[in-house]
This record gives sequence, C-alpha cells and structure tokens, in this order.
Amino acid sequence: MSLALKDDDDEKRLHEARLQFLTWERTPADIDAPAHRARCADLAKNAGAEIDATAYIAEKAAVFTDRLLLGATSYIAGYAVVRGDITIGADCTVNAYACLAGTVSCGDHVRIASHAQIMGFNHGYEDPDIPISRQPHESRGIIIEDDVWIGANVVVLDGVRIGRGAVIAAGATVTRDIPPYMIAAGVPAKPIRRRGEKRADATADIDSALEAVGNKVKAEWRAILAQNMRDGVYVSREADGALRPSMRHLCDAIEIAAGLDERPEELDIAAAIETLKAVQDPQTGLFPDPGQPPKPDRPQREDGLALYNVLSVGYALEVLGSRPDHPVSAVELDAPDLCAWLEGLPWRDNAWGAGAAVDAIGTALYFNARYFSTGRAREILFGWLALHVDRATGLWGSPRAADGLLQPVNGFYRLTRGTYVQFGLPVPNPEAAINSVLANYRNHDGFSGATYTACNLLDTIHPLLICLAQTDHRRAEAEAIARAIITRAPSRWQEGAGFAFADGQEPGLQGTEMWLSVIHLAAKLLKRQDALCYVPKGVHRTEAVGLGL
Repeated sequence: MSLALKDDDDEKRLHEARLQFLTWERTPADIDAPAHRARCADLAKNAGAEIDATAYIAEKAAVFTDRLLLGATSYIAGYAVVRGDITIGADCTVNAYACLAGTVSCGDHVRIASHAQIMGFNHGYEDPDIPISRQPHESRGIIIEDDVWIGANVVVLDGVRIGRGAVIAAGATVTRDIPPYMIAAGVPAKPIRRRGEKRADATADIDSALEAVGNKVKAEWRAILAQNMRDGVYVSREADGALRPSMRHLCDAIEIAAGLDERPEELDIAAAIETLKAVQDPQTGLFPDPGQPPKPDRPQREDGLALYNVLSVGYALEVLGSRPDHPVSAVELDAPDLCAWLEGLPWRDNAWGAGAAVDAIGTALYFNARYFSTGRAREILFGWLALHVDRATGLWGSPRAADGLLQPVNGFYRLTRGTYVQFGLPVPNPEAAINSVLANYRNHDGFSGATYTACNLLDTIHPLLICLAQTDHRRAEAEAIARAIITRAPSRWQEGAGFAFADGQEPGLQGTEMWLSVIHLAAKLLKRQDALCYVPKGVHRTEAVGLGL
C-alpha cells in the first residue's frame, strides 16, 4: 500500500471517529454515504423512524425508538441514547451521551448538550407493597418548543413544557414548566432572567438590597424596641400571635442594638446586667428562664430554655461588657458521664434538639475556658463528635420519614455553631455537609410559603458559609441561595415593626434579630458584608473566639 493510500485511510478513520463526538463536522458526503443510508433504512424498518434526507445519525448512536421523526439538517451524535416516542424538528442537535427517553417532542432549532437527560416518562412507586421494578410506567411527555438550548448535564423531568426561546443552564433540573425566552438555572430550575434583557449587575443589586435593609434598621430600630416593651419588660410575638415576656426577648433587644454598635435607649444597662446575672443557677451554672416554672422531676440540663439561655443570656452579658458570675459546672464532666449525656440525646427522633444541647455544652465550655477554668471536657466533646459524624451526610443524627434531612441539617447548624465555629476548628466532611444542606433546601422547595422562616434559612446559610471556608464545593449554588435571601429581604421588612419570624406572622424582636443575622450571613458568604451596617455580636456572631483545646 502506498504512503498516500495509508494517509487517506488514517484520515478517513479519524474523520469517522470525530463524527461520533463532533457531529457538526458531517458533510453532505457523510449524509449520502451508503453506510449512513443503510443505517437510516434499518431504523425506518426497526425503529419506526422517519428521517429527513438532510439529517444525520452517527454510527454509535443508540436509537431504539417506537417512533422517531428527525427533521431537516438535524443530527444525533454518537453514544446518545434515543428511545421511546421521539419527535425532533429541523436544525436540531443531540450531542454525545445525551439521553431522550419516553415521549419527547422537540421543535425546530433545539440544541441538546452532552449528558443532558430528557426523561419523558416516570416509574410508578406509590404502592410500597409492590417493588418499583414491577410498578407500571407513566408518560405525560415533555414538550420542548422552538429555539431552545438545553445545557450540559441538564435533567428534564416528565410532564414539563419548555417554552420557545428558553435557555436551561448547565446542571439544572427542570421540574416545572419554563416560560418562553427565560433563562433558567438551579436545582430545581427557576427563571433568572429573560433573554434579551440587559444583564443586571449582581453585585450592585446585592449592595442595593443590603443598603435598603440597613437604612430601614438604622431609621426604625429604636421605635421597634420601644413598641416591644411592656411595663419595662421586653416582649415579642410568638408563633400563635401572643405577646409574651422572655429572657430571650431582652437579649434580642440587646443584640439588635449591639449589631448597630448601639445600646437600647429604654434599658437601664446596670439593671439589665443584674437581671441577666440573676438568671444563672449558681449550682449548675445553667440559666433556667424565670418565666418558665421549674420541673422538679426533670434535671435542669434537660430544660431546653436553661440550655438555650447559656447562649442567649451569656452572650448578652458579654455584649453589655459583663460576664456570667459562675462557671457552668454542669458540663465539666469526665468521659463516661459526658459521653453518656451525649449518647442519650435524641439523635434519631430530634436531631435539632440534640444539636441544640451540644451547642449549649460547647458554649458553656467556652465561658468556662474564658472566664474561669475548665478540664478535659472539650477534648472529650470534640472526640465524641468526630467519632459520631455520619461521613456520608456530613451531619449528626438521623433523617425522619416526615421531613427527611431537615432535623439533622438544622441540628448541624446548632451543633457546629457552639463547637467547631466558636473554637475556630474546621468541620469534618464539609463537602458531604454541603451536599446535604443543598439537598434539604431543594427538597423543601427553597423553604417557600410557611416554611420560609428565619430558622430554616439560618440553618441553611450558616452551614454553607462555614463549610465554604474550607472548600469551594458547589459554591455557585450556595451563592445563589444567598443572593435570593438578600434580594427578597427589603420586601419582607414591615415599616416600623421589623421582620416577622415567618411569612404570615406578626413582626417582633425575635424575627427581627434572626433575619438581620441571616442577611448578614448571606452577605458574608458573598463577601459583601461591608455593604450592610448590621453585624451580629452575640448568638449569631461568626468570628471564632478560639481559646484552643
């Protein structure tokens, strides 16, 4: 064989190999080649295919359809999987490793990128007594209108209609209809802007929203504190709408003012310090709330408020330039006793409550180390946590059938806040934790409606912030959540009243303090915290004190 013929053969093999992946390089000669015409004839016979004379199907494409319509100048690349009842209009492209399955109809000028999954069917799964493999399929079908671009690794689920001119960003999961000419992104995919609109300056929008919130707070915080005081005592509206006094509300008022480098004008500071100090039990060092009658049949360390007030009252004292009078002896335990306490927490049924108890234990150890003395309890605590974290989820505790990962994720915030973050230590398995937090956020639809509460958003954004200090894993998704929180914040503020803890509730001190902290954390995740005049100084502060182990 001459060198010229060998070179021609090598060039032909290279061209054929390239056509499997770079199918846009096809030529009229490739389309009219006998092998391609035979392939199209075989598909017409065995796969119900009607293929336009100008269309092209790569040799390695896996086409197993009941019916296939492929329009003019369209192509299906090698290693794409096409099965079911598929209609593809003119000038469409299905790139390598994409999958179209079930009932899918594409208009003209549609671009489907590599590894996209267009799944126009679904498995039945509702009957728990029948294996999923034996339950019937259903197919509502997917409609992709003209001039749509489906990005790489996009998943489109059954029953969805993607409007004309839409763009689906890489990695998105489309679970609902997308309006025409919208650019959609995220999991689940949501419209972010309309094609043709001028791109917004995201940083400017964020700074503008933060400035708007800051201006509201600076102008109205004094009035908000004043209207939540009754007979010299701070009160706040609870979820049921009732006004109740609580040590927490006094601490909320102190923290709101401190976040602006101020002090509450209605408050006698010296008297407030004495009131806060008087809450502490000298024997245990815990802080039972005077508004809640003690339960003699229950140890004080099982009192949720006595534990929470370690944070709430303890930090409020620090903000006012004071400190607790007594060490928290209840947490200074040897290994058997501390481990027994930790193991007895409700990790399976109430992971949030278990994490809250660890938060209080860690904070008590912080106060002991800073102002008094402490033994080996911190080492025991961190050792126990290291041994009991779930490496798959990055969390502590178990999911529940009713709400999935919600309890472990919310517990992760409380647990890490008082331990790893407070002492300046890296959290274990940060990437797994980010995966879990984002999955929980997605599974609850971004905490829309009644679930859009300060607690749920705090327990999302704080874990993302601390984990992203160690890794850039899925940073873009976390930043999208932070932007959504900030851009929505100005509209949630109620004139002269502040923030409600949850949508539909009355605003109060607790909601105002928590939402301001959530907004600060979201801004810090985006590195825009300097645009907000509010910085949490107490429970929701993010700067580690350290003190070492």
